[in-house]
Amino acid sequence: MKTAILITTMALFSQTVHANEIPAIDNASNTMNLTALQSLSQQTQGYEHAYANYRMAITANILGQQPLAKSALLAAQSTLENLVQTEGETLALLASVYGMQIGMDNSQGARLGAKLSQAITQAEALSPNNPRVALVQAISAFNTPVTFGGSMKKAIELSSKAIDLYNEPCNNVCWGHAEAYTWRGLAKQNSGDTEGAITDWQLAIEIEPNYSWANFLLKQNNLTH
Repeated sequence: MKTAILITTMALFSQTVHANEIPAIDNASNTMNLTALQSLSQQTQGYEHAYANYRMAITANILGQQPLAKSALLAAQSTLENLVQTEGETLALLASVYGMQIGMDNSQGARLGAKLSQAITQAEALSPNNPRVALVQAISAFNTPVTFGGSMKKAIELSSKAIDLYNEPCNNVCWGHAEAYTWRGLAKQNSGDTEGAITDWQLAIEIEPNYSWANFLLKQNNLTH
């Protein structure tokens, strides 16, 4: 009994600790502040360190700095794989890191595809109501060819599930709400629903006014929020 209580307490403590710098990481990511993300990566440990590197990889990739993006992803992967795999939160982020590595280099699919699938399956089993688990599943469905089980329909359904779960109160790790709307918008756009896509991107901006990606997508369609 004491062991079970100790494990539960440690898990709760771990979740609280790795939530402290996440708002700062999100703010730096939303504004594509690579310098701030590099600094946050150096200042953090554990889940936060991995998350900072994950966001740094996304920003670096957008800015055309692929070597930095790849090294940041490797740092995130190493950190997450060394954490105790008992949290859906950790496994969802790890699956997202695997997915981005495959997206940047398709040759990694054979090596990391099975790991991605295993991580997201375990994450869903541990945290079936975690919105980030549904978000990562949506991103995977978006990027996976239909012949391998992906589709825009699945991406829309899973991102909608994530959005519903994000509407629940959140006091700890809360990243991804605006991102879920943005991915759903992309899936709608790819399905021919441009008006629905624009609505979703506008909703993303309502959640995160400085969210560069959604702002960019709206500008591409000659709209602003």
